[in-house]
Amino acid sequence: MRAKLWVLAAVMGGLALPATAHELTMSECLEGSDFIKNAALSRDYGMSREDFLGRMESDLVAIQAFPPELRWFVQDQDDETLLMGFAQRVFDSPQAPESHQSDFLAACVQRRAMQSGGAARVEDAVLVR
Repeated sequence: MRAKLWVLAAVMGGLALPATAHELTMSECLEGSDFIKNAALSRDYGMSREDFLGRMESDLVAIQAFPPELRWFVQDQDDETLLMGFAQRVFDSPQAPESHQSDFLAACVQRRAMQSGGAARVEDAVLVR
């Protein structure tokens, strides 16, 4: 009875129960790194920062209409922040596309390790080398 009252109070009071963060897969890290490499290639072929990031922001808004489990990569705010931050770096601190790709992949793999309590994953070590 007490548990039912707590749930009712939470719902009526607008208390949101914390959601768990989306755990990135190695496939998502690899696909995200490809996206960042392609952002750098777009920059190299003349796309402006404003055009690229503007389109990216519009796409991110549009995909929020879909449930998180149906989205590629950007399933929560942390995913969006990671991807957008690296896309901004492509234009703010230009490097070779492969350098941006490897920087993103390293950060994504590090985030995966943090999500699993710091435990290294075999597939991460093999694919990042």
